[in-house]
Amino acid sequence: MKKAQRVMARASMRKVAGTLGVAAMLSAGLALTSVGARADSGSQVQLYGIVGTYVGSVKRSDTPQSTVLIGSGGLTTSFWGIRGKEDLGGGVSAIFALESFFQPQNGAQGRNATDPFFSRNAYVGFQGDFGQLTFGRQRNPTYTAESLINPFSSSTVFSPLVLQTFVTNYGGTIIGDTVWNNTAKYTTPDFKGFGATVIYGLGGVAGSPGVGNLGAHLNYQGHGLTAVVSGQRVRYTAAGPVGAQYAYLAGAAYDFKLVTLYGAWAMTSDVSTPTGSHTYEAGFSIPFTPADFLLAEWARTQRSGPTHTTNSLRNTAALGYDHLLSKRTDIYAIYSIDKLSDHPIGNTFAVGIRHTF
Repeated sequence: MKKAQRVMARASMRKVAGTLGVAAMLSAGLALTSVGARADSGSQVQLYGIVGTYVGSVKRSDTPQSTVLIGSGGLTTSFWGIRGKEDLGGGVSAIFALESFFQPQNGAQGRNATDPFFSRNAYVGFQGDFGQLTFGRQRNPTYTAESLINPFSSSTVFSPLVLQTFVTNYGGTIIGDTVWNNTAKYTTPDFKGFGATVIYGLGGVAGSPGVGNLGAHLNYQGHGLTAVVSGQRVRYTAAGPVGAQYAYLAGAAYDFKLVTLYGAWAMTSDVSTPTGSHTYEAGFSIPFTPADFLLAEWARTQRSGPTHTTNSLRNTAALGYDHLLSKRTDIYAIYSIDKLSDHPIGNTFAVGIRHTF
């Protein structure tokens, strides 16, 4: 019976692939795998993701006019993924994850045209009592740390902290993407709420094996408190010590039940040119009911150096209301303002929906 089911599933997969392409083929392949993998080898494979979009009028301080659009993501960048785990015995498991960003408003793959197919994560490794060791294209832990200490989490559209540090259009101070290529990442097991992550990106240049990106990160979560400390070095080119930026982040969030308060500080310093930045962030979230949340956040970035004699100060603030329709679906409304020195204030209005699967 199982053999017949697999034959039918394979035939169905070929038919789907012919009409829907690579993504559909992977999804159908996952369905086939899930039928037999658990029973045959004890492995586990899961399809999951988030799809979200928003409608709004968006205007940065340094743009002349507003843009009315249906945007991708919103509170969370849309993605889908497959992940798996196999018990190897002795408390050790083999793990993998393949995750792809996509744009639901137009069906395009990736966040932009330059993204690879598996743009969010693509790694394989081991997990056990020793922690987790993985290799591949992986999420930058500094970005993950930022998502823990601001009320708009990982949003590259609405979080003032994320906008001012990682988004190029807002003068993002931290060089590099929210995802790093060619990395080895080790995460310690949890120890009474404390954890650490070290990530290293190989340069991939002949004769220069050890000149890639490097990050070290500490975090604590417990008793209502979340605290993070991160440091990273990113080099502009894979070869040679010239062109390196150092970035540091420290922040915390504390849940007082009636309100959660957030605060963060970030700093960047470039060793090749006398430039740098300081970013400060504060925010709060208030749960009016188990399904209704008020979100507010402000961030301020001051840049320094000869290339920043103008447009050196930016203030961005956001106010939002998030309502949970179910455990997996929420809707929200957000208003934000943006002010770059020597430019007028920009206003953004948006309403959106997000669904987790």
